Amino acid sequence: MVESDGGPRTPESPAPPGHSRLLWMVIAEGVIVAALVIALVVVTVRRHDDAAAASSVDAADPGTAMCAAIPVANQVLPSIVTISARRGAQAGTGSGQIFQAGGYILTNDHVISVAAGGGAVSVQYSDGQSSDAVIVGRDPSTDLAVLKAADGANGYPLIAMGSSGPLQVGQPVIALGAPLGLSSTVTSGIVSALDRYVPVPGDGVTHHLIGAIQTDAAINPGNSGGALVDCAGRLVGVNAAIATVPDASGTSGGGSVGLGFAIPVDLAKPIADQLIRTGQPGHPTTGLQVQEIPPAVAKAAGSPTGLFVLAVDTGGPAAKAGLKAGDIITRIGGEPAVSAEQIVVATLTRQAGDALELTYERAGKSATTTLTLAAP
Repeated sequence: MVESDGGPRTPESPAPPGHSRLLWMVIAEGVIVAALVIALVVVTVRRHDDAAAASSVDAADPGTAMCAAIPVANQVLPSIVTISARRGAQAGTGSGQIFQAGGYILTNDHVISVAAGGGAVSVQYSDGQSSDAVIVGRDPSTDLAVLKAADGANGYPLIAMGSSGPLQVGQPVIALGAPLGLSSTVTSGIVSALDRYVPVPGDGVTHHLIGAIQTDAAINPGNSGGALVDCAGRLVGVNAAIATVPDASGTSGGGSVGLGFAIPVDLAKPIADQLIRTGQPGHPTTGLQVQEIPPAVAKAAGSPTGLFVLAVDTGGPAAKAGLKAGDIITRIGGEPAVSAEQIVVATLTRQAGDALELTYERAGKSATTTLTLAAP
């Protein structure tokens, strides 16, 4: 069953008998975000604000087994906040970090989405003091958001910024946040894998965790939006989702099972800066509206599988590339076109002016064109 921040519930598709199931939980406390089926694995994404705890090693000392957690905790915790968002009877909690002077706080969009459009947000610092906050900007597509504390977070340090680029599998990391509302919680682990793509169905939108850092650091509901840092206390990721094993009823079986995911800081920081500048994420557009063609439909119609072009914006990038409604896109950037999400991901990982190669079929003939992404 899927529950998204007080939204409607959707039945979860059952997994075939004899197959194991895994629940993917995105971390907004007490809120199951969505369910999806990936092959024979039923994936339920539960929103909960989690802080993936893993200790990361510096490139200069790749052999370190674990971070020295005490100095990292002392350094980083004063930059971590517990976030409360509410609107009417709906409420949720999560985590975040002060990352820019003036009280700017980086977190997940799903942590504060319940307060969008007339709700209220507040933050609590590590010393127990609190402040009201406002939403500066949201990017639901990448599950990122920026808040600004009303008191400017005066007297609290900014988190040190690192880079996710040099991370290596096996490197120790530390996660900090407020799982289950327990502020100033620290956990540690390693980078279990890199460059994961985790689509997380949310409240009327799919959050795309692109190039995500996988960690075995303990992340639980309430950790979302919190910091994943290296052994020097530098931010390398924003914790966003975990996977859990379902219980006998098929719903969430509890907290962390060692599968957590964080948005890499090299992706998060530019988006956060853009949100501060304009309040909007500014992702480029293709000018395309597409619909997936199921294999059974393609077979019955004698057409290729791919993405059916429903509409093309007049004068937009797709129109300039020669695409028309009725075309069938068969390849995107050299890969088979199997999901409309590929178009979305392509825009989230590129800038306006970047090129995207598309292969399409029209009237039984195949052609390839280059689409130049445009500013929104």
